Amino acid sequence: MGAAVGPSKGGPKSEINVTPLIDIVLVLLIVFIVMVPGLTKAQKVVVPQVVVTNAPPPKSSQSIVVTVDKDGKYFLQQDEVPLQELSSKLVPVIKLQPYGERKVVLKVEEDLPFQYAVNVLDVIRVASDQARKETLDGAGAGMQDGGDTKVAVAMKKKDQ
Repeated sequence: MGAAVGPSKGGPKSEINVTPLIDIVLVLLIVFIVMVPGLTKAQKVVVPQVVVTNAPPPKSSQSIVVTVDKDGKYFLQQDEVPLQELSSKLVPVIKLQPYGERKVVLKVEEDLPFQYAVNVLDVIRVASDQARKETLDGAGAGMQDGGDTKVAVAMKKKDQ
């Protein structure tokens, strides 16, 4: 009895395993099938047209000016107002300014102590919060409040 010599069965295989490749291709196919309908839904966009005119730009609302003079007196526009009454006088004036354009300019004499500016800034903050609250209450639920009041501080020189 002789041993038959033939190909051995324990050697390396020369076949390629395509199962993982098919799995990846199927997953990518499913992803594209799900994504493509969502990509085609686009909203129509209306592009604004630019109109060139020679008309002057609209005037912005006049800012509210609070001034502290060299004697420590407080002025709202040109009217002298005690510090205790400044907040109550500022609220209706701030409410008259349009949404997003509420501005108060604070002018302080440069030789005055900083405490004068701090006191007025605190009063402006309180008046701004009160105006915002009253605007929101008057506008009803879901409406915008009047927006923040921006404050610009300017130091007045002696010769002005």
